[in-house]
Amino acid sequence: MTHATYTAQQLKHKSIARLKQIYSEIACTVEVADKRCKDGWIRAIADYQSAHPEQFITPASIPLTPIEISFYDHEYYAGDKLIAAIHYDDDLTQPWVVMVNSKEIHRASTNILCHHYICSHYKDRSLPVQEQNATDTNGSTEKEIMCQIFNECEKYGFEILHDGIYNNDVKLGEVGFSGGTWWVVGATEQERVACQSVLVAVWQLAVAQTPRHTELLNRRFEMLTPMNSSIYGSINEFLN
Repeated sequence: MTHATYTAQQLKHKSIARLKQIYSEIACTVEVADKRCKDGWIRAIADYQSAHPEQFITPASIPLTPIEISFYDHEYYAGDKLIAAIHYDDDLTQPWVVMVNSKEIHRASTNILCHHYICSHYKDRSLPVQEQNATDTNGSTEKEIMCQIFNECEKYGFEILHDGIYNNDVKLGEVGFSGGTWWVVGATEQERVACQSVLVAVWQLAVAQTPRHTELLNRRFEMLTPMNSSIYGSINEFLN
């Protein structure tokens, strides 16, 4: 059985309890001189990794997998470990940003330049280490939310940009999930409207912008009912 190699930097950020767990997971046999000392556990794990390289995979030997959250947001994984992310901001000359541990480490004029930066620095192991901690769970949740929104928008041919959902260059509004509830807000509205699901939220955007049902454009989202239909059909057709 092979294990991922822990760098000295990674081990220093672990608690003694976690170091003991790692020691057990890799079946380390190096004796820990002082079990009360964090450095003792770190030294034992590092020595065991050096003595048995065949049992460990260095991070750079694991292929990177880019995941598109949206056109403007991407995450890079090595196996199930988050390595880096690419985000977009409003800088006129270098809007694409490489982020590690929520900190900017590189900025470029195009997405592909950021991609090359991540890949090259990951390969030569000069990329800062992304700490895998509780915040990653939040990141995974956000990724899942974006994937659900993307999947629903794809059914209608809608495009997700950094500031909302668009159809043929026309902004329809935004869909999100917070406080345990899905919500939708139209491009010309200020208040979020709670929805049963992401399916309902995106459907409401679709119905509200349908030319064949212009009377719906003047209704607030909370006034739309499951029986309101459009060229996209009624919501009941989707639910059944």
